[in-house]
Amino acid sequence: MDWSLRLARPDDADFLPDVERAAGQLFHGDPDLVDIDIDDVLDVDEHRGFIRKGHCLTALIGERIVGFLTAEPLRRELHIWELSVHPDFQQRGIGAGLIRACQIDARNSGFRAITLTTFRDNAWNGPFYQRMGFAEVSDFEAHPRLASELESEAESGLPRERRCAMIHFLA
Repeated sequence: MDWSLRLARPDDADFLPDVERAAGQLFHGDPDLVDIDIDDVLDVDEHRGFIRKGHCLTALIGERIVGFLTAEPLRRELHIWELSVHPDFQQRGIGAGLIRACQIDARNSGFRAITLTTFRDNAWNGPFYQRMGFAEVSDFEAHPRLASELESEAESGLPRERRCAMIHFLA
């Protein structure tokens, strides 16, 4: 089944929480996340706010939204807040396509890097982003925003030892 990508539109926000919730089901059964509400996703208004900033992408099969990437400009970096692909449509290159499109957009928009935080050990997180050209951040003095984001996540209950910040520098 063919899929396509486009810039997210404000009306897409109505469908994105359901895609994120479905993708979050992959975390069910993870003993480190038993106290985390994986159904606590970005709401429609939050998505619309990010979409207005112009760097969010939507993946479609026909007219159905099956994935998305939510990103926000933060100074000279584009930060990915969420990348979700509905489980029924994973393993088709959609996530990689969203990342590649984000890299092109960020480069064309003059950003120096793309950043994100993720689980370092889940195959569809850290290792996936490494294959897409991201590297784990180790120098947090150079990236205090990312250090702060990881701390905020830990305060929200995410297991700090499993979380990492990653960066993809753009040439």
